[in-house]
Amino acid sequence: MKKTVSFLVSGRGSNFHAVAEAIIKGEIPATVGIVISDKPGVKALDIARELSIPAFFVNPKEYPTRQDHEKAMADLLKKYHTDLVVTAGYMRLLTPYFVNEFKNRIINIHPALLPSFPGTHAQKQALDYGVKISGCTTHFIDEGTDSGPIILQKAVPVYDDDTEDTLSARILKEEHQILIESVKLFCQDKLKVNGRKVLIVR
Repeated sequence: MKKTVSFLVSGRGSNFHAVAEAIIKGEIPATVGIVISDKPGVKALDIARELSIPAFFVNPKEYPTRQDHEKAMADLLKKYHTDLVVTAGYMRLLTPYFVNEFKNRIINIHPALLPSFPGTHAQKQALDYGVKISGCTTHFIDEGTDSGPIILQKAVPVYDDDTEDTLSARILKEEHQILIESVKLFCQDKLKVNGRKVLIVR
């Protein structure tokens, strides 16, 4: 039976779009569940509606605590029988409550080679530090910031004349590829979490 993949988004939704299209085209053996945004009117919600994917804005301001907000999201995800949650540009830190509700079933994409440059503006962090190689990482989300077990990584060279925008654009192309591959491996039951390591069963 195919797994159901749902998405948490906060912005333009390019990574969500890439994965959703891969599912729709049959490149990933799964079905698309729902899209939840913590912000109204973002492009990701428009993309979801264009693809006929149920899309919801769950307003954090309507809930007294972060956990209450996340419970509302979790209830929606469970209603649509979600097996895997993909955080594609979702900008809020998830609480231990949500992480435990979907333990080892939340995949995030980060635009750096973790554990280097966690958090926001990772591309700028890399440029400011002067690294010669950056890249992107998919990982399972844990209670920390970009600290969960790593699934896949892809290296991207940093050029002397790079700006945050040019480096970000080059990394983004690779983000799409490794996120699609990570979701595919999960849906094929080929990812096994062993402590800090994610083993890929071929």
